[in-house]
Amino acid sequence: MSASTVASSVQTPTRAWAAGLATLTNEGKVLDSWFPAPQLGALPDVATQQQALAQLAHHEYTDTRRGVRQESIIVESKLDAPVESVSDAYLRLHLLSHLLVRPNQISLEGIFGNLPTNAWTSVGPTTPEFAAAHRLQLLRAGIQVYALDKFPRLLDYVVPDRVRIGDGGRVRLGAHLAPGTVVMHEGFVNFNAGTLGASMIEGRISQGVVVGDGSDIGGGASIMGTLSGGGKERITIGERALLGANAGVGISLGDDSIVEAGLYVTAGSKVYIVGAANGDGELGERRTVKASELSDVPNLLFRRNSVTGGIEAVHREGKSITLNSELHA
Repeated sequence: MSASTVASSVQTPTRAWAAGLATLTNEGKVLDSWFPAPQLGALPDVATQQQALAQLAHHEYTDTRRGVRQESIIVESKLDAPVESVSDAYLRLHLLSHLLVRPNQISLEGIFGNLPTNAWTSVGPTTPEFAAAHRLQLLRAGIQVYALDKFPRLLDYVVPDRVRIGDGGRVRLGAHLAPGTVVMHEGFVNFNAGTLGASMIEGRISQGVVVGDGSDIGGGASIMGTLSGGGKERITIGERALLGANAGVGISLGDDSIVEAGLYVTAGSKVYIVGAANGDGELGERRTVKASELSDVPNLLFRRNSVTGGIEAVHREGKSITLNSELHA
């Protein structure tokens, strides 16, 4: 079953709630929210809410070094409606990284407008204005500003189960990383994107992209997302698929398929069909098609003809790759 089929077969939740800690400026502007145990479903009774808040109350504090304070909060999100606030946005990102929902399963409409651009420091967020005005104060306190961005690092909020991440700065909160996933040092996983099973990630998984179980995204490889270029199609990588080093796709790659190293296949690429029949029917006679017509078709090898320079699609038999079981245990 392809990654897109698996994702679409899961029932979409409509509500979620959580107790957490929000970081606020002295003026009351919310910078972020952390939710240690988000839950699907509607808000529980008042007694349960109060109990959840009480468990976090002793973590409330004021940090004069960053000009912020932390307060305990309760948030409910309507997951089929646009994002309404900073804390609502953070709750939805937590749901993804806690594997309670899958990429593209809930609405993230309005998330950019609700997330502030923060100065991310080694002890938490502050405003860019505060960081600029109090640079010497932060340095004397041993606090480093490492980023100016709307999205924080995943590992500052969630430690995913049975996952390896070589460089925490290259995986954003909102990444969905299934157990057994390995993200090497040059790998990158954006929010609302990730893996559905054990996978090797040495390239880039853009926003909205889902990678199936047992697949390998090679070093320097790129999967086209939907944030840039006006694209709307959600790209998926099937199971046991291989995207070679420095390769890329702008179409969905079917189960047991391969894109050879260095080859970028966009939706409009002209592809010459070389292969014959497969278990799902004929690929058709030898002809040239747009790559989009081969999107999500299993058991294909995309390669560059070394003589003509044209892209070819060849039907292949059997499974594509087998990941190292010890590496992904």
